[in-house]
Amino acid sequence: MEKPIIKDEAFLAQKSQPATFMDIAVAQDLLDTLAAHADRCVGLAANMIGVSKCVIAVNIGPTNIAMLNPEITKRSGKYMTEEGCLSLEGERAAVRYEKITVAYQ
Repeated sequence: MEKPIIKDEAFLAQKSQPATFMDIAVAQDLLDTLAAHADRCVGLAANMIGVSKCVIAVNIGPTNIAMLNPEITKRSGKYMTEEGCLSLEGERAAVRYEKITVAYQ
């Protein structure tokens, strides 16, 4: 189910808790919300829909996938860019990588 985007910076700054099998519904809500914002969004974290759990949804080419407890295990090709966020106004500088490897459940 598509969820509203949270804009409360204090809530967004809270540390997320590890996800469990019980958070599969959160992953589906993230996928639905990502699809609803596909014209301007390539990824969401659970806190952006009001859930402080380590769950993300990202667009990878022609498909969207959800990841529980993602951890970057390898990265290369560091570069600086600017990006926006559905939860925060404006754009900000960000460090990103051309390639990453992620372990997740």
